[in-house]
Amino acid sequence: MTLKPPKSSDWTARESESDPMRAAFVRTIENLRPGEVISYGDVAARAGYPRRHRAVGQLLGASFDALPWWRVVYNDGRLPPVNPSLQEQRLLEEGVAMKRMRVVESPLGRFASSSK
Repeated sequence: MTLKPPKSSDWTARESESDPMRAAFVRTIENLRPGEVISYGDVAARAGYPRRHRAVGQLLGASFDALPWWRVVYNDGRLPPVNPSLQEQRLLEEGVAMKRMRVVESPLGRFASSSK
């Protein structure tokens, strides 16, 4: 029997029942648009919980594909060590420029060109 990842709406409902901080992280990550790349710290700050970037990482590690995890990277643009090839592939499909497993420029978010 194959386990299917939870649907995003199921994930959000379950998280909001258990922990308001995690629910805020889920909403923030769900609202990321294609090509919008931000850091774990950015997620925490946008959700109203600055300096809780490690909690964001824990949440994403348990979310499977219920959330667009590939749009969240380290502060300096590096991809985390969990499935970086898939993350790079998904980011490239969304128009993100990469170099050596690091985000160089993204259409939106932390790595967007300031000249746009």
